[in-house]
Amino acid sequence: MNPIPRTLQPVERAIGDLRRGATIVLVGRDSALLVQAAEGITQPDLARISALSKAPAALLLTARRAAILGLTERAQGAVRLTLAGGVTAEAVRTMADPASPLSGDLPPPVSIETIDPDSKAGRSETGAIELLKLASLLPAAVVAPVPEERMDYLPSWADSESLLTTELDDVRNYQDIEARTLVKVGAARVPLEIEEAVEIVAFRPSDGGREHLAIVIGAPDAGAPVLTRLHSECFTGDLLGSLRCDCGDQLRGAIAEISAQGSGVVLYLAQEGRGIGLVNKLRAYALQDNGFDTIDANEQLGFDADERIYRPAAEMLRQLGFQQVRLLTNNPDKVAALETAGLEVVERVPHSFPSNVHNEFYLATKKNRSGHLF
Repeated sequence: MNPIPRTLQPVERAIGDLRRGATIVLVGRDSALLVQAAEGITQPDLARISALSKAPAALLLTARRAAILGLTERAQGAVRLTLAGGVTAEAVRTMADPASPLSGDLPPPVSIETIDPDSKAGRSETGAIELLKLASLLPAAVVAPVPEERMDYLPSWADSESLLTTELDDVRNYQDIEARTLVKVGAARVPLEIEEAVEIVAFRPSDGGREHLAIVIGAPDAGAPVLTRLHSECFTGDLLGSLRCDCGDQLRGAIAEISAQGSGVVLYLAQEGRGIGLVNKLRAYALQDNGFDTIDANEQLGFDADERIYRPAAEMLRQLGFQQVRLLTNNPDKVAALETAGLEVVERVPHSFPSNVHNEFYLATKKNRSGHLF
């Protein structure tokens, strides 16, 4: 039996624990780290983490978020803020979440350290940030080291404290392995208003995570470049018809264009909000209402401007039998990502729609800051 799923499942369980506000143990090669999401931390949580560690808890922030707080001048990586008894859970949540009003009387951290991602502690700490991103939580964590004397019997100690453990290497390899273990789990003919000759094929990763969908229109020839659209899900635009973005227009427009050309594929990818998740996208929208553009809003939250990956898309295309694509996109990053994954993009097909008063700034940001080609 393929052992790959066993490396995914502990990470998926850790994601679930973090989302419900639990502490988990992230295990490196010769050290381990207690980790809890900062956005839901409570005072008893802080006390418990310090008691388990026998050391003061620290707050991990991405360097982008720390720079916004005036704590560093770095734009890349992460920082560690050591906390003392005077730093409250409310202060931690405020530093993690830009939606919380900053208070002038927040107690300062005891120390601010730049994380070396190649150091023993730094590898685990950057892994903790990555794990929170996988959980679609704000990329800020309260952490503390597991005492060295616990390492010899870590599994039994973690079990006695009801702490789930997950391996750092599994976290780092999670997205790549999840993409490589996608399998078809269902398919059906689904006539659409735009085009009746449509089959929807569902792909699920081996850990039972969220499904990606292929909308196969007509009968594309696997021996020829297939007209393809990579479309990241957008609840507000695709389903509700939001005017803040052009996602709904792009989805329906892609189906219409592929139908007009006879055949092709739309890959509907489960990576809402440029990969930060729906809740964080709504947080970014609130920041945009205060004058930030899309990129700055994501960075205010501590994320990169775009957290999406396209390895799942490449795997889906291969399983559907396609090696060459004509890509409906204005985003050169999608072209580069598919080519890096081993597919041949023989043509970039422009794919744009008129703006409206609500999304013209959004589209201008795509063009001027993200390099989209309109």
